[in-house]
Amino acid sequence: MDPSTTGITGLLIGIALGLFFDRIRMGSAYKNGDAIIAQARLEAENVRKEEALKGKEDLISKREEMEKEVNTYRDEVRDQERRLDKRESMLEDQHSDLRKKEQMLESNQSKLAERLKSVDAKDRELDRVLREEEDLLHKISGLDKDAAKDMLLKRIDRNLGDEIGGLILKHEAELKDQTEKISREMIGMAIQRFASEHTSETTVSTIDIPSDDMKGRIIGREGRNIRAFEKATGVDVIVDDTPGVVIVSAFDNVRRETAKLTLQKLIQDGRIHPSRIEEVHAETEKEMEEHIRKLGVEACEEAETRGLHKKIVELMGRLQFRVSYSQNVRQHSIEVAHLTGLLAEQLNLDVNLARRCGFLHDIGKAADHEMEGGHPAVGAELLKRYGEGEEVVHAAAGHHDDIRPDYIYTVLVAAADAISAGRPGARRATLEKYVRRLEELEALANGFPGVEQTYAVQAGREIRIIVDPKHVNDREAAKMSKDIAKAIEDTLTYPGEIKVVIMRESRNVQYAK
Repeated sequence: MDPSTTGITGLLIGIALGLFFDRIRMGSAYKNGDAIIAQARLEAENVRKEEALKGKEDLISKREEMEKEVNTYRDEVRDQERRLDKRESMLEDQHSDLRKKEQMLESNQSKLAERLKSVDAKDRELDRVLREEEDLLHKISGLDKDAAKDMLLKRIDRNLGDEIGGLILKHEAELKDQTEKISREMIGMAIQRFASEHTSETTVSTIDIPSDDMKGRIIGREGRNIRAFEKATGVDVIVDDTPGVVIVSAFDNVRRETAKLTLQKLIQDGRIHPSRIEEVHAETEKEMEEHIRKLGVEACEEAETRGLHKKIVELMGRLQFRVSYSQNVRQHSIEVAHLTGLLAEQLNLDVNLARRCGFLHDIGKAADHEMEGGHPAVGAELLKRYGEGEEVVHAAAGHHDDIRPDYIYTVLVAAADAISAGRPGARRATLEKYVRRLEELEALANGFPGVEQTYAVQAGREIRIIVDPKHVNDREAAKMSKDIAKAIEDTLTYPGEIKVVIMRESRNVQYAK
């Protein structure tokens, strides 16, 4: 066979085989497509069934929720129905009660109307009877209505006047006793609640020196240092044989304190000559001014008095170096401030104003050597100059009864000033008299026969005497108290009154064996 024929034959066979295989593949593909379609249909059916099932379940759950909501709403409706039924029942009961009250009110109104008619009738009858009685009285007495009225009123006025006069006298006596008792309690309470300590001031200051050689340096060559010191400070320096001390003397306490500090600084420095003395004294004066201002501020704080002019504060600080019968005036002013405030508190007055009046009452003593007049007038002038109120100015001017008191605060300041100055221990002279009076009081009582022990108490306002019960009976004790009181009145000088108490005690002791 020829080769070309063979090739064609092979080609045809190859084409035929390819077509055969293609057909085989297409048949397989058709088969696979049918299977896929069938599978897809099956899955779609499953999905549709699942969705239908899910929809049924959702529908069932929604139906259950709707049923729950409907049941809840039904329960609420039932509750509201029950409440409405209950309220309706209450309203019916109230309506029934109102009807009953209306009926009772109508009944009471009818009864009241009948009673009013009866009362009107009785009033008319009473008026008629009274007119008849009045006419009869006028006929019997022979007086007309106006004359009888005047006579009756005069008699009532006379009787009431006597009774009122008696009541007024009685109440005046009771009121006097009560006011005296209250005033004593108020003053005693004020003294008890505030009693500060006082220190006595002197006119000399003692300065310690390291050695007696320092005395020569203080005196200086031919006395030039001591003369320069006395001239600069205005004090007297006493250098005597007393070992280890030098004395500075002056009646002006500020000047004396300044000189004391100046000399102490010079002794510590060791350089003592006229120019150094003047330099140190000038520095000390500035320090003293600041110290005085600080003392004034501290006094204002302690007295609880604020808002003062700075010049007043400075003057109150200067009172630290002023004494009155050996009593420190600055401390005395603080005490008077508190005492006046306590008294004002008892009387329901302005406590702050009262303390201010008491604190500033003696401010004139800080400047009375610079201005003419006594310290009350000087203090009033200063306070008026620096803008204090009328009550404060008047308290400073009138606390020694120099003028008529126009304000209650002036009276309180005068009382507090007397309490502060007069209580034992405040002033040296008062303390000595106080101790002497107690001794004389006890000695006088001890001189009576039968007295065992004597005690003066209550600052000398009471004396308690213990007598021997074997020698003094009750009647003799009563007579002895009068005799001792009479002897005190005739012999001693004392403020106020003294209570004499006789105490007699007898004891009987036996033993049962």
